[in-house]
Amino acid sequence: MYAVISTGGKQYRVMKDDVIDIERVEGDPGKEVSFGEVLAIGEGGSIEIGTPLLASATVEGKILEHFRGKKLVAFKMKRRKSYRRKIGHRQELTKVLIEKINSKSDTKAEKPVAKKEAEETAPKSEKKSAKPTAATEKKTTKTTDKKSEKKPTAKKKPTVKKAAGKK
Repeated sequence: MYAVISTGGKQYRVMKDDVIDIERVEGDPGKEVSFGEVLAIGEGGSIEIGTPLLASATVEGKILEHFRGKKLVAFKMKRRKSYRRKIGHRQELTKVLIEKINSKSDTKAEKPVAKKEAEETAPKSEKKSAKPTAATEKKTTKTTDKKSEKKPTAKKKPTVKKAAGKK
C-alpha cells in the first residue's frame, strides 16, 4: 500500500517503512507526526484519488532527526557593471520514518457507485429532446446567410515590371 502526501509545498509518494526528507516540521526527534493532507492511496492495481484530499486518510510517521540540507549557491552578475552577488542557502529539513498509512476508503467507494446506478436507471423521457427551439433556428439561419453572402474572389498575381538597365 502506498500514499501520496503533501507537506511543505511538495508531494511525496510514501510506503510503510520509507524514510523521507521533508521541510522542517515541529517536534523533537522520536516524536510522532501525522500528515492529514493525503492526495491519493493505492494498493495493487486500485487507486483512490481525493478531490483534492481524502478526508478519512492519514499517514503517521516518526521524526528521526532535524538537519540542514546541502548548500545551494545563488550568483547574480551584471556584465561590465562591476555587480556580483554570491548568496548561499541551506534548507532546514526533517528526516521522517513512515510507520502507518490509515485509510477508511470502503464507505467512500460505495457512495459514488450508488449515484451512477441511479442515473442509469432514470427514465429516458426526462432527458432533453433534440428538437430545435425557435432561438436555435434563428441562429442557424443567420449563420447560413453569412456563408452564402461571402463568395471567394480570385486573387490576382502582381505583375513584375523589369527596369531597363544600362548597357
